[in-house]
Amino acid sequence: MPLETPARIVSELTSRGYNADREAVTLLSGADDPDAALDAAVERAPDDALKISADHVETVLAEFERADTSVSNGNEYENNPVGETSPPQETKGVRGNRNTGEVAQASKATDAGGVTDAGEVTDAGESTNAGESTNAGDGVGENVSDVSRPDESIRDPDLDERSLEIEGDVTGESTGTGEYADFVSVFRDRFKRLSKQLRSRVNARPTTAVQKMPGGGETAIVGMVSDIRSTTSGHWLIELEDTSGTYPCLVMKDREFADAVDELLHDEVIAVEGTLSDDNDDGDGILFVDSLYFPDVPRTYQPSTADRHVQAALISDVHVGSQEFMADAWSRFADWLHTEEAEHVEYLLVAGDMVEGVGVYPNQDDELDIVDIYDQYEQFSEYLKEVPGDLEILMIPGNHDAVRLAEPQPGFDEELRDIMSVHDARISGNPSTVTVEGVDILMYHGVSLDEVIAELPDDKASYDDPHKAMYQLLKKRHVAPQFGGKTRLAPEEEDYLVMDTVPDVFHTGHVHKLGWGKYHNVLAVNSGCWQEQTAFQKSVNIDPDAGFAPILDLDTLDMTVRQFS
Repeated sequence: MPLETPARIVSELTSRGYNADREAVTLLSGADDPDAALDAAVERAPDDALKISADHVETVLAEFERADTSVSNGNEYENNPVGETSPPQETKGVRGNRNTGEVAQASKATDAGGVTDAGEVTDAGESTNAGESTNAGDGVGENVSDVSRPDESIRDPDLDERSLEIEGDVTGESTGTGEYADFVSVFRDRFKRLSKQLRSRVNARPTTAVQKMPGGGETAIVGMVSDIRSTTSGHWLIELEDTSGTYPCLVMKDREFADAVDELLHDEVIAVEGTLSDDNDDGDGILFVDSLYFPDVPRTYQPSTADRHVQAALISDVHVGSQEFMADAWSRFADWLHTEEAEHVEYLLVAGDMVEGVGVYPNQDDELDIVDIYDQYEQFSEYLKEVPGDLEILMIPGNHDAVRLAEPQPGFDEELRDIMSVHDARISGNPSTVTVEGVDILMYHGVSLDEVIAELPDDKASYDDPHKAMYQLLKKRHVAPQFGGKTRLAPEEEDYLVMDTVPDVFHTGHVHKLGWGKYHNVLAVNSGCWQEQTAFQKSVNIDPDAGFAPILDLDTLDMTVRQFS
């Protein structure tokens, strides 16, 4: 097939084991004979080269010109026919085709957002106080156990249609030094931004002003939760703090919204309305709460969609370097991406933990297949070469990656970026909002999900229903509200973990469980992992959902889950 588009050139180079500079692809596609130019560029590439550079292509094209000039003068090269099409090159660094079985049964999303064997996707589950949950998509989850890569890729995306922008990336912007002033700054910024979202709903007063109001009056407070405790009578006392002071608020156990207290975490920002006690102006007042508000996602929210039919694969927790990394499942996934069925998958978004890391949990060395962290990233890069070269790839780090553990996490350093530069993959910090053809996708690795699941009742958040824990973060408009617990938070001048705007899609990983659903029309997806159960996971009762790839239709926000394990 003639190589008339840059996309086909990228695909052909990938099938031969090479990446290429964008400028190199442009030069090859603009050559008089792109097929011959590509063959010559590959044939003349250094033995240890992994990427075809623009300089190399310019040299090859210059030889074409000299050959053409020599032919026109009657002096054809005898031993160097640069313009002649070379025989097919041996594939480098790419696994061969596989025939391991037939496409197996379809699956459905259960109420937990998981995948079963019933052949359909149902509603992602009804929410309780976490908000509405609607059908997450009409796609079918399929077990893809037989995927053969075609000899010649049929992928032909229009690269000019693509658009990917990143916001909220802390990389290169981190200013925190760990001083007390940094902690004050980040909490003030959090309060300012979240209280702004709440003040449009309540006529709030500062706590110092409330303390001076006469008893019996009605008022509202916007504050950060500094303490939650139950009284001897079973009521709830919540201490709210703003920039001027603190004030006690009492939620009576018989109020219809009392169960919302079960969802509260320390350090999140909420608003309350209520009636002041009669002795308020004596300095011993309390606010009897009549209404409680979270920043939340508006129920009327309507997400944006792409203007064309295009798809993104959402994955996380690859864990290359672990003895339990599922290499065969990954390769089946990569092979499927080369098929006609996946021709509309133009984006690959990876939500952290590309590698297993070193020293992350006790006795991890006993479960490592690759013990050097840099060798782990080198091997991850080799596996990344298996996916089509025309994919637009974006990755953020996770808690197993070689970056700081405290969130927000900057993207990888230059040495690791160079290692993972296959297919010109882009790297951003954790979290980041990635706008893909108009669709805002909030990517967050998800360490705070451990905290949410530990603190809240099982019906509000659990490992079996990871998307419900994500609903809580959407409701609080913050990806890691609680400070000082399981989640390590870095003080910065601004709080990079606040959701100023509502995302269209919320993508996380970390907990190694598959789950998805819609909360007020925001699609929440936890994409599982590519690592079978480790001894450590078994000891803490984690049964991972491994080898799944959620495929998102960006034009409809419907989703199909494919299984490659």
